Amino acid sequence: MSRYTLGLDYGSDSVRALLVDVTTGEELASHMVNYPRWAQGRYCEPAKDQYRQHPQDYVDSLIEVVNALWSKVPAGTADKVVGMSFDTTGSTPVAINAEGLPLALTEEFSENPNAMFVLWKDHTSLKEAGEITKAANSNDVNYLSYMGGIYSSEWYWAKALHIFRQDPAVKAATYSWVEHCDWMTALMCGTTHPSQLQMGRCATGHKLMWNEAWNGFPPNDFFVSVDPLLDGLVDTLNPATQTSDQVAGELTAEWSDKLGLPAGIKVGYGAFDCHMGAVAANVREGVLTKVMGTSTCDITVTSYETIGDTCVRGICGQVDGSVIPGLVGLEAGQSAFGDLYAWFKNLVLWPTNNLLHELVESGADELVDKIESLTLQRLSAAAANLPVSAKDITALDWVNGRRTPDADQTVSMALTGIKMGADAPQLFKALVEATAFGARAITERFREEGVPINSVVVIGGISKKSDYVMQTCADVWNCPIDVLESEQSCALGAAIMAAVAAGEFPTVAEAQQVMASPVCKQYLPDASKVGIYDELYQNYQALGDYVSGGKA
Repeated sequence: MSRYTLGLDYGSDSVRALLVDVTTGEELASHMVNYPRWAQGRYCEPAKDQYRQHPQDYVDSLIEVVNALWSKVPAGTADKVVGMSFDTTGSTPVAINAEGLPLALTEEFSENPNAMFVLWKDHTSLKEAGEITKAANSNDVNYLSYMGGIYSSEWYWAKALHIFRQDPAVKAATYSWVEHCDWMTALMCGTTHPSQLQMGRCATGHKLMWNEAWNGFPPNDFFVSVDPLLDGLVDTLNPATQTSDQVAGELTAEWSDKLGLPAGIKVGYGAFDCHMGAVAANVREGVLTKVMGTSTCDITVTSYETIGDTCVRGICGQVDGSVIPGLVGLEAGQSAFGDLYAWFKNLVLWPTNNLLHELVESGADELVDKIESLTLQRLSAAAANLPVSAKDITALDWVNGRRTPDADQTVSMALTGIKMGADAPQLFKALVEATAFGARAITERFREEGVPINSVVVIGGISKKSDYVMQTCADVWNCPIDVLESEQSCALGAAIMAAVAAGEFPTVAEAQQVMASPVCKQYLPDASKVGIYDELYQNYQALGDYVSGGKA
């Protein structure tokens, strides 16, 4: 009899549900739901780098997205589901009270952005991240040694401290903080109370400073040295973290009723989206898995023998078992990829969006939508026909700061080499090349530190939407790029981990043999452009050094 697992993928804008047959690997059905409050732009202030999401969005969207699946499959399919797992963006933490309830789900804080999940791209805690970095690097034990040496404003402790400083009422009501992926898992299992809450290895190792080398988290004294407002927070966290192939608990009767799933099915420990996507991509040593969306997240794994005592500089952590049990998972990424293209599209469409309604009496909305849908497509086609020269416009990809290598959210993007003859396709070409150069900087850092990267597997919408972007990346990186067939790779990775947690497979590797996504397309570098892009990459590095004062 067929058996299925459910992968739930919480992205920046929406949640996706994917139902997978564990015996064949077939993806039976998927559905997507946008977060309603987020879609309205509520609780966010982009000018201040503030991005918050209401926990009720997550709850309501989960109920809607799962129940929508059952209309797409034969009656009785839900009864054959044996397990489920979550992946989410991260670091996306929230303050919880002594009962384990996110503060925004209480009446007092229901409209307070500081009581909501602080989305990964919220950069309001720049100051706090710098203070944590300074404290760690001057400490007898450097608690950032396995996290690249730099703490980011995108991560848990900086965000918690920033909120505590900004909002005394939230501080007073907070018992602890929890990551989105861990809270969703606990919600399904009825274990959100802090006395029962356990966390996955992925979020804790890459964002919360957890490491086996210090038997869990840094001691309370370290956090107090950063700011006494953090006093006691670390003591609320359970240091017994678990890999994503393990069982976090069983689906409660309450959530069984809400989701139409059998009560008691296994729920695996959650992880970040990019880590689950790497599982679906059959990640292995020597292969970099790159999730390409609004930002990117880069994941690879390596053996204990290869990594040895090396602490890779300037990345987002190296954690035992954070991706595949028995291997060290390494994370890097870019703070903007598709976001940079979207910024440029909005820039060139300003007259369309703001003036067309004044000039066209009827049908303006339809015309605006059509122009917007074609803009990047036509820019890509025009840019693809341009020659590549070492004297071309050079750009940086730091429009949302720099995630890796060497996190610095204070830096900005820049363009150089613009003359009167420059047009929109030339500028767009420079931006696409900038994102490819930013990605190359990551692979070069891995290689410099002894982590082999021989090829790249890409996941995400951009990999399917733009031949131009992907071919440029292949030329700049000078290595093969494989594109996964699955449209929902992160959710598929969660479904694979759920299958192992449910006992359908003894190991992740055996589950991957049946359920991992095949490759649908490959891009190979154009040898005639590789040398030119080597020169342009040197221009990119020089511009980065100038913009960051020699700290690139």
